[in-house]
Amino acid sequence: MVSYSGSSNAPASAGASDHSASTDAARLSCLERILETRRLDAVFQPIISLGKGHILGYEGLIRGPLDGPLHSPVELFKVARANDLALEVERLCCRIILERYAELNLPGKLFLNVSPMALELTNFSAETILGFLEEIGVEAGRIVFELTEHPHTGCDYDVLREVIDRYRRMGFQMAIDDMGEGFSSLRRWSELLPEYIKIDMHFIQGVDSSPVKQQFIRSLNDIAHKAGTVIVAEGVETENELRFLAENGIACGQGFYIAHPKANPVTALSEDFKKLLENGWSVKHGMKISPARAGRSAKTLLRSVPVVEPTFTNNQVCDVFAEYAELHTVPVVASGKPLGIITRTALIERFARPYQRELYGKKPCSMFMNDKPLVADKDTSLQQLSHILVQADQHRLISDFIITDEGRYMGIGTSHDLLRELTDMQIDAARYANPLTQLPGNVPINQHLDYLLQSGLYFCACYVDLDNFKPFNDVFGYKKGDDIIQMTGRILSNASDADSDFVGHIGGDDFLIMFQSKDWEQRCSTILREFTLGMAQYFDTARGSDLGGYYAKDRRGNRQFYALPSLSIGVIEVDPLHFDSVHQIAVAAAQAKTQAKKIMGSSIFVERRKHRPWASVEPYASGPFREPDMPEQ
Repeated sequence: MVSYSGSSNAPASAGASDHSASTDAARLSCLERILETRRLDAVFQPIISLGKGHILGYEGLIRGPLDGPLHSPVELFKVARANDLALEVERLCCRIILERYAELNLPGKLFLNVSPMALELTNFSAETILGFLEEIGVEAGRIVFELTEHPHTGCDYDVLREVIDRYRRMGFQMAIDDMGEGFSSLRRWSELLPEYIKIDMHFIQGVDSSPVKQQFIRSLNDIAHKAGTVIVAEGVETENELRFLAENGIACGQGFYIAHPKANPVTALSEDFKKLLENGWSVKHGMKISPARAGRSAKTLLRSVPVVEPTFTNNQVCDVFAEYAELHTVPVVASGKPLGIITRTALIERFARPYQRELYGKKPCSMFMNDKPLVADKDTSLQQLSHILVQADQHRLISDFIITDEGRYMGIGTSHDLLRELTDMQIDAARYANPLTQLPGNVPINQHLDYLLQSGLYFCACYVDLDNFKPFNDVFGYKKGDDIIQMTGRILSNASDADSDFVGHIGGDDFLIMFQSKDWEQRCSTILREFTLGMAQYFDTARGSDLGGYYAKDRRGNRQFYALPSLSIGVIEVDPLHFDSVHQIAVAAAQAKTQAKKIMGSSIFVERRKHRPWASVEPYASGPFREPDMPEQ
């Protein structure tokens, strides 16, 4: 990283002063030779997408001559600033990095360190850079300027916004470097609204074991989702740090554990590294939560009850139970950490035996507590919690359980409350299910879409529609038409992963799948193949032909050939940072489906364009998805 901090001036003796002057002169001479001969080397460090497992781009860094005193960029710019040559050196660094980036033909974006002052100069203008990029064959849209910060320099945000807007109009993007380190980085974020934020490595190193750093990262990620900003975590140096970032939905990472800066950097991640990312990402993105249940977690069951410390005596615990007649369980907690539970029944059974109270009444309650209680984090889904309870022994099943927040005690939950919530959820699911297929209908579809969007999860939305269905329904009757729709629902469900994907029935012959499975393309191919086979087996050949369709009279009595129903799938890959609402997802998926229907027979169309043609479409009065179909263009 290029640093722009100033050097200090300290008093020195005459001899030391002479030596310092000699050293300074030698360093200045070295700098002048560098500027004259362009003896700087560019190195590149990959920035990877933690969600998709590919290289997003590279940060371009600079190194001075290996055999000289200015090999380090810190020393290079220290001497440059002391001699009022910082901007000239910065301009040369950018040119060399850009030329090498183009020469290597590296994939993805180039993150380029620049100072705000440099961006404001005429000879460093957007037009000048744009012309240079045209010469070397690099598009402006691939360049991200990382704004460095000088702690002793004020900033006129009105002027800087004007400058940045000029660059943005030409396609450039912006990043704020070292978020959390500088004097005004948070304000810069709010004032400039950059496309990328790079979190200072101080907050990344050791984040897997620091609750304070973890909360800092989560808070920044929440802000980023609302601001439409992509977070890049700098300084990732261990596998555990990388796992934490992936599990908590941080978009991108950079650091020595991923790759060191090199003159010839890697252009693809290894399969082992991709697998590591997939395993970490699945913790965050493989949610086993259906739309009607989104938001219902262990926290829903939270009850506040009196707690005791392990030094409390058993007699004191008895007093607590006596004071709170409805209390069944008392948690034992020390310094916010749950150690166990004591149930009323267990304590009564102990003291019912001869001389037990006399012997143990004044002993610490930790003697009688269950030191292996069931503990659930507040964000554990109710489905996961129910599975844990069912797999537990009978004693745990009827006991209360402890609810924590990242390991710290919050309260307790009861099995009775859990069963009540699960029953309510089943009733809600039945209320909004499509009566023909029993798949979730419009309300849970939109709930789940909103949940995925608000959670910052990557997924694929697949709009599935039957072609040539109406004439088939008219000719063969609604019962056979219903059979085809039910068959479609079964095929979609069978091709989806029940733990991570979601299948909904919008209405009529329209369905929506939200894939979090990474092999969604293969699953879509399976759907098309199974539907074609299913139609061939189902179709009544006695009333048709072997030409892939059938003859029937139309409404005017004329004999006409109709193709068998086929399936069209329109797909959009949803990056939450590029979608602002469920409505935009619905419109984009409908447009993709319209394109798929233009292809003859069963087909799939994947929308891969980067722009957002759906963003200007007005919302539908009845909501994002409605029955029976979305309007087609």
